[in-house]
Amino acid sequence: MLRNIKDKFMNYSFGLALACLTIIAISKFNNFMDSYELIILIGSAITFTWMGNVWSNFRKLFLYTFLLSFISIYFYKGTVEEIEINFFLKYFLSSQSAIMWMTALYPLSLITYWIYLFSKQDFYGNLATKITWIATMMGFVGLLVRWYESYLIGIDVGHIPVSNLYEVFVLFCLITSLLYLHYEEKLEIKKMGAFVLIIITAAVAFILWYTFEKGADEIQPLVPALQSYWMKIHVPANFIGYGAFAMAAMISVAYLLKDKDIIGSYLPELNILDEMTYKAISIGFIFFTIATILGAVWAAEAWGGYWSWDPKETWALIVWLNYAAWLHLRLIKGLRGTVLAWWSLGGLVITTFAFLGVNLFLSGLHSYGEL
Repeated sequence: MLRNIKDKFMNYSFGLALACLTIIAISKFNNFMDSYELIILIGSAITFTWMGNVWSNFRKLFLYTFLLSFISIYFYKGTVEEIEINFFLKYFLSSQSAIMWMTALYPLSLITYWIYLFSKQDFYGNLATKITWIATMMGFVGLLVRWYESYLIGIDVGHIPVSNLYEVFVLFCLITSLLYLHYEEKLEIKKMGAFVLIIITAAVAFILWYTFEKGADEIQPLVPALQSYWMKIHVPANFIGYGAFAMAAMISVAYLLKDKDIIGSYLPELNILDEMTYKAISIGFIFFTIATILGAVWAAEAWGGYWSWDPKETWALIVWLNYAAWLHLRLIKGLRGTVLAWWSLGGLVITTFAFLGVNLFLSGLHSYGEL
């Protein structure tokens, strides 16, 4: 009884806090937003309120992330030069420092998940989950502070940090980890962290290479094609799809190992792994479909046509068709087992090429995302 009262109080308080923040943002920045951006802001507040109500750990993540972000903004004192002066900014709360903490914590979480997988001791499983949550929080702090830093550099430079490979790789790590943490809690399965964190750690490796080899962490002005409110919804929706497909592929790896009885005694049952893969691909397909439709509308506004068979668009269609066929075979034909597991892995290869390979090897209207 008392727990239910506490949960309702927290839900109402969280909703009220978000409503207040939304009203403050509108009153303060209304002159800088058009009607579409106001709709995005209000829609985001409603979405986050709903997520906080149905998932208490997301509510905690949201609150801690915003608290640390506001502390960071306070330390900046309105100038980006404070990064080199303020100890906390330099080592903890600047965008790059926070993201570097994220890149250190995700691999540590991966190691801890593998220790848990073989030791079966709850201490290591709980520790791995906590490290993953902290890594995710630091990543979100990094992106929010990076957004603020871009405006400190110049009002014409400021933009939401989902505009280049560096930023979207960070976003990919965060979305994939959130999706995993949701299913870990919902299905009470921590063992899959040992597999899902592999793909996140691979993305972390790319972020580190891209940062130190290419200096990609430097904030750049947006190219004209990206100066649109569509970017704020198209890119996140796209990467929910990418993250879900990546998670499904890593669960499929566990499925194939279980099927061959390789470390099978340490893994969940095949039917559980199959169901997790199906749910991940279903979520990914829904959001990837939404992102593709939004991308077509954005293309019509930016380039004058909904579809131009640009390499990025073409490969996005291939990704969509691949997972549409996967879902058709499972739902309509009733197919199960290793065929769909291997198909999911193949889907990861196709998705990776659409996400990264197109930028590396092909050119087109989306060439602003190249290395």
